Amino acid sequence: MALFPTSALRPGVRKREVFGWAMYDFANSGYTTVVITAVFAAYFVGGIAKGAPWATFAWTAALSTSYAIVMFTMPAIGAWADLRAAKKRVLVMTTTGCVLATAALALTPGFAGGAMGVALAMALVIVSNAFYSYGESLTGAFLPELATAEGMGKVSGWGWAFGYVGGMLALGLCLAYVLWSQARGLPAAHFVPVTMLITAAIYGVAACATFALLPERAVPQASRSQDSAWTQLRTTFRQARAYRDFMWLLVCTVCYQGGVAVAITLAAIYAEQVIGFVASETMVLIFVLNVAAALGAFAFGYVQDRIGHKVSLTVTLLAWIAVCVIAAWVTTKGGFWWAAAIAGLAMGSSQSAGRAMTGYLAPPQQLAEFFGLWTFATRLASIIGPLSFGAITWATGGNQRIAILSTAVLFIGGLLLLLPIDMQRGRKAALHTR
Repeated sequence: MALFPTSALRPGVRKREVFGWAMYDFANSGYTTVVITAVFAAYFVGGIAKGAPWATFAWTAALSTSYAIVMFTMPAIGAWADLRAAKKRVLVMTTTGCVLATAALALTPGFAGGAMGVALAMALVIVSNAFYSYGESLTGAFLPELATAEGMGKVSGWGWAFGYVGGMLALGLCLAYVLWSQARGLPAAHFVPVTMLITAAIYGVAACATFALLPERAVPQASRSQDSAWTQLRTTFRQARAYRDFMWLLVCTVCYQGGVAVAITLAAIYAEQVIGFVASETMVLIFVLNVAAALGAFAFGYVQDRIGHKVSLTVTLLAWIAVCVIAAWVTTKGGFWWAAAIAGLAMGSSQSAGRAMTGYLAPPQQLAEFFGLWTFATRLASIIGPLSFGAITWATGGNQRIAILSTAVLFIGGLLLLLPIDMQRGRKAALHTR
């Protein structure tokens, strides 16, 4: 079986273009793996904020602020990119912003323990995560230009699988340096800055493959006007209401991606504070989770084109519910490893299926704009999920087990909201000229 079978690609699309597109997922995954999940999240709470009672809330607040910024600006940025056929140009700018802000996180340990250190770290996380989110949305908008409707699941799966490989590379290099440093008695304030520089370097270098190989296939749309961010957001939502299956998908995405966001942003904190992992064990755990996620994304990319995107997403949401139940009840590290393995498989497949469904149901002439709405939905979910987890933890006197069990409600809600979606009806509506 060829890695990139031409039957999955649109006429005229070369395999090198798909490879270049997939390499962006490879490039940016190290950011979420190292900064948001495995390394900087735990260091912010325990190192920069010195384990203060408000530390976890400050971390989720910084992420929520970045997501709110993206929610209200990405549709307008997407519309601007569609109007001028400038997705690639904007992608270069947002990538540069994220790489520079990630590298700047290396400065934060020098201010640890003080208000300035917390403020600086939060500001850089807000900036870097916002730029990361812009890039994620823009690269997703290239998908329907590359893949046929029947092959969108495969191509999306390739991207996510490449992404998890990139995340494993970044985390693996960082883990090797952390273990080397710890063996010599060096503190986190020494090795965390180096992991930020490693992550930024991999992001910047790997993204160059995307910029070199992925062309901008869209053409400028001189007949469309450009409005302000708020006006464009309202306009895009108003237009999207005509595509009811796409709108159901957005609501479904808000629900289940809220649960996924909990896994991404709080996995390391939960593993260390509830299960008893140490930092190096947590990094190994996240590394293996990425292996499972890569396998899940790649395998389900093929499966979902056979059984359907909707059925595939249903299966993965059921798996996520199982993860929440297992994580809430296990008390040993071995038991938590089972939850992490299932989470990895579910994460890769659910992310791939969600992006493929978005590309399948979005109007071809407004891809970046409608992927901007998808980004709006995923970032709203990234606010709701982690903040709900934090609120439940606080309300229950620090009981994170109840909070993780409650996260299953988000996946159950996603399942229920998935039911009304008719993929064939939605595809016909997307292809209909309005």
